Amino acid sequence: MKNKMIFVRIMLMIIIAAITYYIFLPAFNFHSFGFYVYILFVVGVYKILSIIKFENKILKIQKSSKNNKILLKENIVYISFVIIFALIFIVNFVYSPIFFSKKYAKRIIIDETSTFVDDIKAVNYNALPLLDKDSSEKLGDRVMGQMSELVSQFEVSTLYTQINYNNDIIRVTPLEYASFIKWITNKKEGVKGYITVNSVSGESELYKLDKGMKYMPSAYFNDNLYRKLRFEYPTKIFGRISFEIDNDGSPYWIIPTISYSAVELLKEVNGLIILDPVSGNSNLYKIEDVPEWVDQVFDASLIIEQVNDWGLYKNGFLNSLFGQKGVVQTTEGYNYTIQDDDVFMYTGITSINSDESNIGFILTNLRTKETKFYAVPGAEEYSAMESAKGQVQQMNYVSSFPLLINLNSRPTYLISLKDAAGLVKMYAFVDVEDYQKVVVTDSSLGIKEASRLYLKNINFKNNDSSSFIKKEITISSINIAMIDGTTYFYIKDLSGQKYKVSIKVNENLLPFITKGNKLKINYLTEEDIIDIISID
Repeated sequence: MKNKMIFVRIMLMIIIAAITYYIFLPAFNFHSFGFYVYILFVVGVYKILSIIKFENKILKIQKSSKNNKILLKENIVYISFVIIFALIFIVNFVYSPIFFSKKYAKRIIIDETSTFVDDIKAVNYNALPLLDKDSSEKLGDRVMGQMSELVSQFEVSTLYTQINYNNDIIRVTPLEYASFIKWITNKKEGVKGYITVNSVSGESELYKLDKGMKYMPSAYFNDNLYRKLRFEYPTKIFGRISFEIDNDGSPYWIIPTISYSAVELLKEVNGLIILDPVSGNSNLYKIEDVPEWVDQVFDASLIIEQVNDWGLYKNGFLNSLFGQKGVVQTTEGYNYTIQDDDVFMYTGITSINSDESNIGFILTNLRTKETKFYAVPGAEEYSAMESAKGQVQQMNYVSSFPLLINLNSRPTYLISLKDAAGLVKMYAFVDVEDYQKVVVTDSSLGIKEASRLYLKNINFKNNDSSSFIKKEITISSINIAMIDGTTYFYIKDLSGQKYKVSIKVNENLLPFITKGNKLKINYLTEEDIIDIISID
């Protein structure tokens, strides 16, 4: 009878443990705190079952002269777990920044020798990711709303991963099952599409797949993405999952694998799983072997955590508490930019006192984790955002997080001002080094015209012509056009270079210029059609 009851107890424990594992999916990894919680839960279940089955026997035991020894034997498991959790506390204390501050600081290697103008290419107006995630979500929802056959069965995921897709800057996000019932009715065919939103043009599109995606976060039972991953990689600790497409437009789940020191300390990405949501096939890559089409191996939040540790502990633990010499931290918020086919994250670096200015910013390649610090003192991002909104405060526009660009060899914030519907109504350019230098322009004029007006306004306001390019040209041809009520002169010089100039630049001279005249002009940048800023 006793053996039978022990067998029943063990079987019930196994069943409960299996159900719990199936639901919560803990990693069988000594560095995961969830692993110890799960084991403690399973043992606790076993002990509860033991008490229920042998309650009378326990009462008798308590009357025995061997009471202390038996109680010790009954509670040896609990005592063991107290010891284990005490050891976890001790080991984590030993691995804390008190003793390993340099290790915390060196989780990320930051190049502090680079210069902004040398590394950051001059702004390309045709490759500016002007749309942030919020605006992308609204555009994605509109596309979905036009698909009546899908909108009742699926919903749009909020992932919207920023990627470089065949030299287009886009955000991509999958559709998801709208509910458990919708999963049951659609699981055979799977999720048959994903949405892309071009971050430059705002063009959004729903791509329909020939074969639907089976393994999704919103799927249930064995089709659930997290369950699929856990059953294939029972010992791996997973990072933040993202959704990307390769150069052929095929969808994939991107799952970083995480390593820790001690128990969940010194977090680091040590590998990457790429899972095909259609077939369920997956591969585990070392960081150095990750395919080049993958853009986001390292999560922005992990980079910020590591940069903050670098800023806090690079001069030692005691310095982080007392002298705080050289102690810095990231500002709130971050944004993405694209360079050389890779996605970069940037955020400002400010002093530990969290004032309204930055001492510079960091730029991190999210595929390789290569990180550079640029010493560009100036306005903190939120100060620049408030400065932009202040120019049109009567409109109650919402300011997007700034894009950092190289405009005419100066670090400049580009900010979109949006209305309540999330539509971009105005562009604001704010000088990083002096956020009082701000010009706001109606978005209908285009980003290029907005930048031209900013540069013209700032240089004229400061009587600064040092950044102008001066040139004398001989006119070979002139054409005149009226645009939005303003007269523009389109000029060619003898070399075939094209120029454009508004009559407002010099209304006393321009109506009288003819072929063969010489003009001494000033402009800001070399382009296919050069904008003349002034005429001497």
